[in-house]
Amino acid sequence: MSTEPVPGTDEERLAQLGYQQELHRRLSGFSNFAVSFSIISILAGAITSYGIAMTAGGPAAITLGWLFVGGMVTFVALAMAEVCSAYPTAGALYWWAAALAKRNKAAWAWFIGWFNFLGEVAVTAAIDFGAAITTAAFLSLTLDMQVTAGRTFGIFAVIILAHGLLNTFGVSLVRVLSDVSAWWHLIGVAVIVGTLTALPDSHKPISEVFLEVKDATGFTFAGASVYAVLLGLLMAQYTYTGYDASAHVAEETHDAARAAPRGIVMSVVVSVIAGFVLLFAITWSIQDYHAELHTPLMLPPAQIFIDAVGHNVGTFLLFICVVAQFFCGMASVTANSRMAYAFARDGALPGSGLWKRVNPRTGTPTNSIWLCVAISALLVLPSLWNTTAYAAATSIAVIGLYIAYVGPVFLRRRNPEFVPGPWQLGKWSAVVGWIAIVWVAVICVLFVLPIAGPITVANFNYTIVAVAVVLGLATVWWFVSARTWFTGPRPNLRENAVHDEQTTPAE
Repeated sequence: MSTEPVPGTDEERLAQLGYQQELHRRLSGFSNFAVSFSIISILAGAITSYGIAMTAGGPAAITLGWLFVGGMVTFVALAMAEVCSAYPTAGALYWWAAALAKRNKAAWAWFIGWFNFLGEVAVTAAIDFGAAITTAAFLSLTLDMQVTAGRTFGIFAVIILAHGLLNTFGVSLVRVLSDVSAWWHLIGVAVIVGTLTALPDSHKPISEVFLEVKDATGFTFAGASVYAVLLGLLMAQYTYTGYDASAHVAEETHDAARAAPRGIVMSVVVSVIAGFVLLFAITWSIQDYHAELHTPLMLPPAQIFIDAVGHNVGTFLLFICVVAQFFCGMASVTANSRMAYAFARDGALPGSGLWKRVNPRTGTPTNSIWLCVAISALLVLPSLWNTTAYAAATSIAVIGLYIAYVGPVFLRRRNPEFVPGPWQLGKWSAVVGWIAIVWVAVICVLFVLPIAGPITVANFNYTIVAVAVVLGLATVWWFVSARTWFTGPRPNLRENAVHDEQTTPAE
């Protein structure tokens, strides 16, 4: 069996990076975009975390905050996309770090990889837990089910198990569902916005939609309202996560050096525009701010829908969100498992030999899929007793992912030998890159701060604890053991070629 790549193909570029084509390359450029757009999912993140911004900052944090954060995230996406074009491999962020670091390549790859892994499992946990919250609200409206922490966790378990199963069946099914998801999101937003524009008897004054500040955090110190608005930016920043998926599925995408970076950038830009229209319509339709924030449905947008357009139509709008969030979680498991597969392929996960296996029939890393499902479920367990568990999971996802996002960007700025791929920023590269780096430094401080006062065990923001535990374990493991054997990405082209030679019958 020949392992030589066909000249001029994606397989040739992958071979230049040191890897044999193992995953099935069946994603188009649109499908690559659709995976990231589905994970960003303005009908998931912006809906399930809407209450965070209602509590901290109010309408100003929701609308203007969305646009401001969207602008900053676009800089991050552009800087990432330029690096992705040069290195279109499933390892993505940690692989880029190893390629770009001038010194300590293995250490950079190790820590960026672990932050990426933490962020990926946290965002999967937060997306599917958010989907469970929305589904619970929908069941409450349709079946009169009382929403409890236990029932919400049970719904979460069903959803994440379904996502594990769907991903196990193969990338072709994921491709079809991701394409459907992208159109469902765009058409769904149009339906929700059109309905909330035409049917409500009254709307909030537009000036309040943009400028009104609300603070229900419980803090009373001077400047608490400004602090609240800053905390409320978490809604937007959390929603704008997961677009690294376009890079993680690069080895399954045609014309990856162009399609993957385009997927990263366009998924963010389209989300900024469509998300703003959606959030404006929802905030414009608020009828009773306090009652909708504290709704027994545990999901303020659901109550806003009901109050604005009636029970039946409002329930239908919520159903659109339920389906979108299911698609979102499915795509997140896809990206999460590919990152875990690539990290294990390079020997960085405990039991890597198990997690790097690819199912020969489906061409998917089945074991990595279920590893990510299991760890995500563990992250959601505190929701059974901690009222801020969802906000903490979103913060963990934001910090873990964004450190991994800009680590390679920082290294690229310090590496004058970087050779851009076919998709590049030209003279704007430095400006875009440094803005991205500074913004991520700001949010890494902002989102570990207390989010409710007075601080108690029930509302403690355990983000800093989770991040510190993972960073601490990765650091200890590095100095005690990994630095003696982890060398960064391990090219597998040669070892696979040797294996093929040994298993191919002699002529």
